[in-house]
Amino acid sequence: MAKQKYYVVWVGRKPGVYVNWAECQEQINKFDEAKFKSYETKAAADLAYKEGWKKHWGSGKKTSTSGSFKPKSTGIETTEEIDYNSISVDVGTSGNPGPVEYKGVDTQTGEVIFSVGPIAKGTNNLGEFLAIVHGLAHLQKIGSNKTVYSDSVNALKWVKQKGVSSTLVKDESTKEIWELVDRAVLWLKSNTYSNKVVKWQTKQWGEIKADYGRK
Repeated sequence: MAKQKYYVVWVGRKPGVYVNWAECQEQINKFDEAKFKSYETKAAADLAYKEGWKKHWGSGKKTSTSGSFKPKSTGIETTEEIDYNSISVDVGTSGNPGPVEYKGVDTQTGEVIFSVGPIAKGTNNLGEFLAIVHGLAHLQKIGSNKTVYSDSVNALKWVKQKGVSSTLVKDESTKEIWELVDRAVLWLKSNTYSNKVVKWQTKQWGEIKADYGRK
């Protein structure tokens, strides 16, 4: 069973503390400069809401109870502030492995730019990888230098390495996703791009805008 999360919306249609992602999304989708974040306990969420977004969101100073956030050194690009001139991608799965779908949205507005799936059988990481490459290919096609955000460390590494490292068996049930992955790897090896591909900082910024709400 998924662990309960609590969502604080400091800036949105109706600021407050929400007990599920769907209600939180209603307050922030297509809302300019929305500020929100998830917490593990109701007490932490209530305190964060009371203290305000400047202590908890973006590059704001953390409270002593939450500690300072220092991204691990992974070789993956990170930023302290959200670049809203960007697209955000995420994956939705039903089991891992299981059916996979992914989408890319406008980080500023939440508008869906592309959506693929469900793919019969795959993994979360492979879906994240496909979403990033799809985003890069889409931006190249329209001549855009927008940033691409993903919250998957593994997928970001694979994009950088231009290859995947997955234990998902290759058989008839996974043929569809492996064909897509092979095409994505080939695209990376055959194309260049200037777009930044950046780790979405969930602990600082809340759930990525493309999130499926299946936590």
